[in-house]
Amino acid sequence: MEYSLKACDLCYSYSEEGKEQSLVLDHINLTVTPGEYVAVLGHNGSGKSTFAKHCNGILLPCGGTVYVGGMDTQDEKLIYEIRRLCGMVFQNPDNQIVATMVEEDVAFGPENLGLPHDELRARVDYALKAVGMYEYRNHAPHLLSGGQKQRIAIAGVIAMRPRTIVFDEATAMLDPIGRREVLSTICKLNREENITMVCITHHMEEAAEADRIVVFDHGTIALDGTPEEIFAQVETLRSLGLAVPQTVELLHALNKHGLSLPLDRLDPISCAEAIYSAIN
Repeated sequence: MEYSLKACDLCYSYSEEGKEQSLVLDHINLTVTPGEYVAVLGHNGSGKSTFAKHCNGILLPCGGTVYVGGMDTQDEKLIYEIRRLCGMVFQNPDNQIVATMVEEDVAFGPENLGLPHDELRARVDYALKAVGMYEYRNHAPHLLSGGQKQRIAIAGVIAMRPRTIVFDEATAMLDPIGRREVLSTICKLNREENITMVCITHHMEEAAEADRIVVFDHGTIALDGTPEEIFAQVETLRSLGLAVPQTVELLHALNKHGLSLPLDRLDPISCAEAIYSAIN
């Protein structure tokens, strides 16, 4: 089967001199297929961000193997190509912005590829339009909102023409408006450009937009399925220290009062329709 990312018996521990370390990732087996949108959930310390850093060779396995487009991340000769194919967007966009003008920042990565001027110009314009920030191309990044900065960071990754983008808590520092801007961008790029998305998040409403949810717990994969399948397991998620979307929370609470509502209605409209049908 073709894949964008594949972890085979992936193990990792953070070494500390004189201490025996438990595994942060304990024999993880996970395949992400091209064009898939996968949300990764887990409580703090579950291993989800450590997994994210293995996706383009920031961290290397202590055991097992990670493949990106068929390339082993432990092969030093391939690391540049691996990082071109799999881009990363982190929590704080200020840590990824390096220039004093938006279009210069987006050009930074592809410029280092030695591209001719016309190709570079085309990539920058394309990336900025893809994230809805083309009109800000001559602005100073530090004057933008948090959501706008994060979209510029995404544009910088897109300009490298990746097949996969990994978002490591990329909306954690944003307000609700900024989160909606970035989530809309992620969905658009996945749907229209067929870019594979792996999003590490603790926002349940964001995870509900994905094709698939993978839940980490103490370095292992506890759950793996569609958002409807995962969020219907309310009590299991609570036992793992996780919440569910507000719609599912409401349906679950009403069921405790005698109703028999499906727990797979993740958006407000379908949730309201289910409640309306049950009481009429």
